Amino acid sequence: MARFNLQKSNHNNAILEGSIIGSLTRLAVPIVLANVLQTAYQLIDTFWVGRLGAEAVAAVSISFPLIFLMVSLGGGLAVAGSVLVSQFKGRGEPDQVNYYATQTLSTIFLLSIAISVVGYFLTAPILGLLQVEPAVYDAAANYMQVTFVGFTFLFGFAVFQGLLQGVGDVITPLVIVFGTVLLNLLLDPLFIFGWGPIPASGVAGAAWATLGTQGLALIIGIALMIRGKTEIKLERRYLVPRMSAVRRIFTLGFPASVEQSIRALGLTVMTVLVTAFGTMPVAAYGIGTRILSFVIIPALGFSMATSALVGQNIGANQEDRARRIARIAAWITFVLLSVIGVVVFFFAEPITRAFIPDDPAVIMEGTNFIRIFALTFGFIGMQLVLNGAFRGAGNTLAAMIMAIVALWVLRFPVAWVLANPLGMNEQGIWWSFPISNIVAGVLAVAWFSYGRWMRNITSEATVPTQSEAQPQMSSAAD
Repeated sequence: MARFNLQKSNHNNAILEGSIIGSLTRLAVPIVLANVLQTAYQLIDTFWVGRLGAEAVAAVSISFPLIFLMVSLGGGLAVAGSVLVSQFKGRGEPDQVNYYATQTLSTIFLLSIAISVVGYFLTAPILGLLQVEPAVYDAAANYMQVTFVGFTFLFGFAVFQGLLQGVGDVITPLVIVFGTVLLNLLLDPLFIFGWGPIPASGVAGAAWATLGTQGLALIIGIALMIRGKTEIKLERRYLVPRMSAVRRIFTLGFPASVEQSIRALGLTVMTVLVTAFGTMPVAAYGIGTRILSFVIIPALGFSMATSALVGQNIGANQEDRARRIARIAAWITFVLLSVIGVVVFFFAEPITRAFIPDDPAVIMEGTNFIRIFALTFGFIGMQLVLNGAFRGAGNTLAAMIMAIVALWVLRFPVAWVLANPLGMNEQGIWWSFPISNIVAGVLAVAWFSYGRWMRNITSEATVPTQSEAQPQMSSAAD
């Protein structure tokens, strides 16, 4: 029977022996496309919710930070699963790959149920604590509660993507994500505004559409894994979570969760600093950070590709090749994002004008902000790719520390000092971006060059024997 997985071939030889640039490109390009599609997914939601008015947009905006923080936990476990399967894939131990993939999905399933229940019942107290205005309260509560109900699907698909990327299959997730985007394009207006027997659900309709598409995506992904249509096969005998595996997953996943949360919180805290200087700088900051979120999409793709390649090569005891992969990927991303930065620098004004065409003051300030940090895009790319190498090596703690240093040790303190004690106002906040980008990039290179970031976690983990892994056995057997 033909495999659904379009990469179900001997591509692993290329990952371990072939052209490094070719392997990076083959993995990174589909990941970048999937990230672009995920961005389109969010834009579609924003577009349709925006048709309901400012209060609807405010309801989603209020909900997003809390939801994102909780989603970061699932993202961290996805990283852990990806690291484990990539190294065991490189080592040539498919049973270990299947074991840790199944354990990761089982763990995230139980965790997501717990978070869903807690989040659902804490929605009202949380919104009360945030002192949400009555006009927005009901819509925000409905949106958050539906989103919490769908956390199992959201977390599960994130892990599915991470696992397949870890073994080098980036096509299957891309195909499924493309399908979810098309489906979401149809379901959003259907659930938001209603049609025929389907009632209008307003803001909650966007959440229902997301729940439906993510649920279908996860069901398809799990079905493919169960039937052996991917390079990972879920096995019933490994479904019961074992404490040894769960500890390993959380040990690797917790720092990755913190890293993702810190990056989100960093932008939020910077917004607080900018707000003190008025509406115009806030608008300029919003435009600049949106540009940044699009620019780093290629870097994130190369970061994930680097993580998978480094993990598989370390698992195969090819540490020198893993080091070369990280070095080449860092240079490629540095050059690519530097070129993008130069283009953005020269076209900063028309880019800003596209967001706010009728406000000369915001256009001028937004252009200024973008030009100040655009030429340091390459350093951002270098840092993200090296963080990907650290994660692929099982050193998620290093990636977490780099994120903390970049945002909390460098950017925020520098922004505050320049803006307030030194009296540069919002200009000081703008200059904190290139300063922190350059310093963090240099520190990442220094850590990478030091050479003590590699960790072969396959030598630290064992899969249970056939008799130990039977479904009727309790996890207490650990």
